[in-house]
Amino acid sequence: MLEPLRQGLPPLDPAAVSGAASCALPSHLEAVREARQFTRKTLVGWDVSERFDDVCLVVSELVTNALRHALPSSSGRTGGEQDAPVRLHLMRWTSRLVCAVRDPSHDGPVAGNSEDFSAESGRGLFLVDSFADSWGWHPLTGALSGKVVWALFRLPSPRTGME
Repeated sequence: MLEPLRQGLPPLDPAAVSGAASCALPSHLEAVREARQFTRKTLVGWDVSERFDDVCLVVSELVTNALRHALPSSSGRTGGEQDAPVRLHLMRWTSRLVCAVRDPSHDGPVAGNSEDFSAESGRGLFLVDSFADSWGWHPLTGALSGKVVWALFRLPSPRTGME
């Protein structure tokens, strides 16, 4: 298990966020497609398409990990958004974007150690590390239980004036 890591995570001051969006995800693997669609729609709305491919790949991996490893095996719940076991949060600042996946498990993510590059699983966190500028996780406290796994992406500086 990887130790909790908050280093590199921007402050979560709501006043400093220039955009935020969140969606509840059902506890089945089709939710990965829903997460990508939500991410695409949100990034298009924010006019942040430069890192779309990287962000979508990382969102897919984080959501897949949450669904495969963080839900109890009996989690067939189909409750409303408030009690959804997995949530995707996207937060945008002027020069960075954070995608965070919240799940009910207190166990930290475990990096696969597969040296078989043809294997179909076990490389998700390696991909997250490769495509995000930084990433980490931290346990939740208070009313929410579980953890958040997050990935940060630096965005190109906004263009000012004429070129």
